[in-house]
Amino acid sequence: MTDANLFAQQESNRRRSAVLVAIFVLFFAWIGFGADLILYLQTSGAPPGHYHHVIPFCGIAATLLALGMARAGWKSGAKHVLWATGAWELVTPSTPEEKQLDNIVEEMAIASGLPKPKIWIVPDDDPNAFATGTDERHAHIAVTQGLLKTLDRDELQAVIAHEMAHIRNYDVKLMTLLAALVGVLAIVSQGASRMIGFGGSSRSRSSSVSREESKNGGLIVVLLVAWIVSVLLAPLVSRLLALAVSRKREYLADASAAQFTRNPGALADALQKIESAATPTKALQRAGSAHLCIADPMGRKVTSREGRLADLLATHPPMATRIARLRAMAYQYGKTGVMPESV
Repeated sequence: MTDANLFAQQESNRRRSAVLVAIFVLFFAWIGFGADLILYLQTSGAPPGHYHHVIPFCGIAATLLALGMARAGWKSGAKHVLWATGAWELVTPSTPEEKQLDNIVEEMAIASGLPKPKIWIVPDDDPNAFATGTDERHAHIAVTQGLLKTLDRDELQAVIAHEMAHIRNYDVKLMTLLAALVGVLAIVSQGASRMIGFGGSSRSRSSSVSREESKNGGLIVVLLVAWIVSVLLAPLVSRLLALAVSRKREYLADASAAQFTRNPGALADALQKIESAATPTKALQRAGSAHLCIADPMGRKVTSREGRLADLLATHPPMATRIARLRAMAYQYGKTGVMPESV
């Protein structure tokens, strides 16, 4: 991979991170100011002495809340992801597997030219791994216990190299922020759903009065429906965005890992073993961090297919395609002695 491609990818991730935060804040602004507009239209026809909603308290509060949550997600998103998986930090390796992992991470940090990230182990028997953090100096690599048991040294080195590539390409910055904001939107949607359900009877009881008293009844209904649909669909849309963003980065990380290790066949073998595991990674499912992982932890049924549905729902590109590309790189490297940038 050329330096130009790397710098272009890093700059793209910086822009996407800024755009992601902007979309998040604008969504909350719409929720707040949309509610203000609905309240304004509902109360505009009220007689003198009754409440008239003029000052947009909801919009101001929602926008400030979104800014605060985006900052909190940026500062502590990685910690929340690791905590949700039940991972524990490997500080002093004690077993042969832990010592080997620590040694490999140090090797790949040197190969990639990055500071050594913190190492975490997820108590799950399914083989998987992911990287998270805000930048190369505040990065974390987590592997499952199943990964340590399943892969040999070369294969484990290739997986760690893949995760180091995500750190070097600034993928972790974007994906960690995305994971945090997706979680926030899910909580907001659940809370709004309960409020809507709780207030259903009072709305139905007063709807006829508001339609009679307000000349803007039709507009209010349209705005209210749009507002409710936005709140309810926000988690789904944000998750689809997370999946689409993550898929495009896996091929680049695979190629970078091959450059670090000079052994693309090892990563192909590792992905083959990971793909053959029958049990989904439950710990990573609970954390909502599927798009951070080297392989889909959701059972991998969608990822194994190609087509528009898979492109929309899968967290990763087809594993068979990734493996085939790596096998082609290994063949070309063995034949020419020159590591191809990509295939």
